[in-house]
Amino acid sequence: MRSVLALAILFCIAPALTGCAGGQPQTPVSDTRILLDTFCTITIYGPHDRQLLDEAFDLCEKYEALLSKSAEGSDIWRINHAGGSAVTVAEETIEVIKAGMEYGGLSAGMFDITVGRLTALWDFSGDPRVPPGVELAEALGTVGYENVIVNGDTVRLTDPDTWLDLGAIAKGYIADRVADFLKDHGVTGAVVDLGGDVAVMGEKPDGSMWGIGVRKPFGDQSDLLGIIKTSEASIVTSGVYERRFELDGTIYHHILDPKTGMPVISDVVGATIIAENSATGDAVSTIAVLVGSKNAAVLLEHAPGFIGALILLDNMELVLLGDIEFQN
Repeated sequence: MRSVLALAILFCIAPALTGCAGGQPQTPVSDTRILLDTFCTITIYGPHDRQLLDEAFDLCEKYEALLSKSAEGSDIWRINHAGGSAVTVAEETIEVIKAGMEYGGLSAGMFDITVGRLTALWDFSGDPRVPPGVELAEALGTVGYENVIVNGDTVRLTDPDTWLDLGAIAKGYIADRVADFLKDHGVTGAVVDLGGDVAVMGEKPDGSMWGIGVRKPFGDQSDLLGIIKTSEASIVTSGVYERRFELDGTIYHHILDPKTGMPVISDVVGATIIAENSATGDAVSTIAVLVGSKNAAVLLEHAPGFIGALILLDNMELVLLGDIEFQN
């Protein structure tokens, strides 16, 4: 999961809410808190009190306590430190792991939830460094989503040195669960923004669609490529500029190739995905960067709940796929 510092400094193309307050008949209830290693904002429109908002944030904390790889005692932490033994985990943890494995198959292994040893070698904020080749080789030997065995409510890693890392899908899953919670409690209009994983419910209070700003890479926060207009959907962006560092004249970014352990080389600089759910958007936005534009165009057609995509190439060309209303 992305760090607060990295988001504050380098969050370049992540969706920004625009035009959400103008003309609505009700005063929204909104709050921003630091959870999931990022800034999370939940905004509820209509006659709902702050207690419901607090319960929505409590739900974020509940899932973070299950899915974080670094929180000691979490389901993922216990699986990673079980030495290959089966671990009984929550139903939600099973659901996310199974989804991650499905995307591993969809992407021919480019999306892999067993990269925990690899991601642990890289630090894109506190003490940037390029891991030595021997360390990368050792970590690469533990990667392979086929190492994950799910049996009922238990998870076992066939390689005891393998570590799970759900950072490329967990936040989207949590956004979906929060949106479901709000719907179950009668909310008809809301925005759930978990550090750039944005889920919008219904339409704006004035009946119009939501406007989600797509920022230019490496630019200021107010510098936009354009605005995506949508209702009842999720919008998620991944980009090679979100977390990066420069060392000896070379730029290293955080989207790692599970085949090499190094930052992936791709013609896709960033991918903004519009989908029926945020878990899909979270996973396939990363996959689009990993596999490149030609493969992404084919792969996205088979992603469950895919609606549309805005692919930004390394020559700054924009490629629109699927059903997307984009104003630049």
